[in-house]
Amino acid sequence: MEFSEIILKTEAFVQNTLRDAESGHDWHHIYRVRNMALYLQEKEGGTAFTLEMAALLHDISDAKFNGGQEDLGALKAATFLKQFKLEKELLDEIIYLVEHCSYKGGHGKKADNLNLKILQDADRLDAIGAIGIARTFNYGGYKNAPLHLPQAQAREEFSLQEYRKDTGSTIHHFYEKLLKLKDEMNTASARQIAEERHQFMLTFLDQFYREWDWSKRED
Repeated sequence: MEFSEIILKTEAFVQNTLRDAESGHDWHHIYRVRNMALYLQEKEGGTAFTLEMAALLHDISDAKFNGGQEDLGALKAATFLKQFKLEKELLDEIIYLVEHCSYKGGHGKKADNLNLKILQDADRLDAIGAIGIARTFNYGGYKNAPLHLPQAQAREEFSLQEYRKDTGSTIHHFYEKLLKLKDEMNTASARQIAEERHQFMLTFLDQFYREWDWSKRED
């Protein structure tokens, strides 16, 4: 089977599987991450087919929505991919990328090859900037989290289990994850994109605090 046909079948599988997904982790997220991964691959190198397949499958089963089962996504991806009878090395690489892509509350595996670096960067870039802000508040609404708790402090360190509970405010999530991502990009191309998106988030937060308590504004 041609790679192009495999990609089309994978797109259809992912769209069907994620048809009822929370909108921050739906097909549109997959679409953006796939496109960003291919853009970074053109700039940095890596393997286009491997990256495209891994990007399409990287959130096929997000642990946040499946009882914290970290290996379920890789298992689903492996089960799906077996039908294509790919070479073992290629199959193993795609599954490896799916398994080690996610942020996992700051406790994920450090990227040890170029394809993984690019896929991590593509996924993390979608978590910052304007889209990142929208996804964060969408997820906060999904979890019924408060917008902001002015008297509470964002966590500096926390376990994966504590990260999954995510009991803080949506604004806390900026400090616990989003504002850290700029410095965790693996590639030069991603760092350049991340810088602009990071600054946009800082501008948003300044405006948010100004509107939150108008009496404390600085005219």
